[in-house]
Amino acid sequence: MSSEQPDPELSETAQQINDLFDSTELSKAIETEEFKQFLDYIPIAIVVSKFFCGDQRICYANKAFETLLEQDTDCAGKGWSILAGFKDEKDSKVTLDLAMLRSGEEFLGTFRAEHPKALVVEAFSGLIQNEDGSENYRIAALIDITDRARAEREEYARRIRDKDILLRELQHRVKNNLQLIVALIRLEARNERRGEKVNLQTLAGRIESLHLLYQALSNDGAGDEVDLGHYLSQIAAAVMNTCAVEGIRLDQKTDYAPVSVNTALSVGLVVNELLTNSFKHAFGGRDRGVITVECVRHGEDRYRVVIADDGVGLPEGGVWPVPGKIGALIVQTLRESAKTDFDVQTAPGRGVRVTMNVDRKAAARGHP
Repeated sequence: MSSEQPDPELSETAQQINDLFDSTELSKAIETEEFKQFLDYIPIAIVVSKFFCGDQRICYANKAFETLLEQDTDCAGKGWSILAGFKDEKDSKVTLDLAMLRSGEEFLGTFRAEHPKALVVEAFSGLIQNEDGSENYRIAALIDITDRARAEREEYARRIRDKDILLRELQHRVKNNLQLIVALIRLEARNERRGEKVNLQTLAGRIESLHLLYQALSNDGAGDEVDLGHYLSQIAAAVMNTCAVEGIRLDQKTDYAPVSVNTALSVGLVVNELLTNSFKHAFGGRDRGVITVECVRHGEDRYRVVIADDGVGLPEGGVWPVPGKIGALIVQTLRESAKTDFDVQTAPGRGVRVTMNVDRKAAARGHP
């Protein structure tokens, strides 16, 4: 039989039941009217059976037990079959009466009955033996958890509804942002026609950024916002895994930064672009360097995102993003959709530092 433990919320009640079952004087006490009257005032359903002629027959049931089962007649003399309507939640073939007779465990499990009314109970059992070790009494306690179980079911149903709404929203966003993926691929194809080499690895990194975002949205509890700090950490890890060079260290500092999905998408694509460029171009001729990723709170509902490296910097007169390149399209999308400030600082031999100030509230008005 099940060796599971009762709900932690019931631990105090369970301990009281165990103390009752373990009483060395229980066998004698059960036979007294005084003890039976005491049990009648306990708000837990308790029923006791006595071994008689090779069978267990109920000799006492308190008022809470009769109320729980809506018994309008005395239970005395009946067998444990009166509990046959309760079925184990984990195995419907196991009924409470069989569990009572077979189990050597104090906690039998959680059982459900539909008639005469819907009930969910946690059941405990105890065996009282004679001095010679032979079976004398069996005692059972049933704790009504119907209301709690109903609340749990309602909460579960609510989560399913929320998940369904989120899934539909996610499908909507996937459909919309597939257009962005198509645009990126078309730009790469256009560049190829101009004689420029297509970098499939870079393109794959951009698509991976979208994949990580949708993965975050699919997790339990995800809503209209995502944690930008955690999302950028995932992007950094993915780029590091693809482009890592020995001697180049990634330094991260990220806070919890909830933003709209639209903002996360735009910022994530820019960060992926910058990190990829840093790994590939910032440390030419060097055997070591540091790339920094920061996403920190910078005022109420405002975050500062910094991507920087201590590499060679852009060449004299160089700019980023380069007009007409995919990076420029991505930055333009960031500025238009997320209303994000964007600043690039660089000098030959002193690396590149890109700062983005993200406004959570302003960004939340956008919707992909």
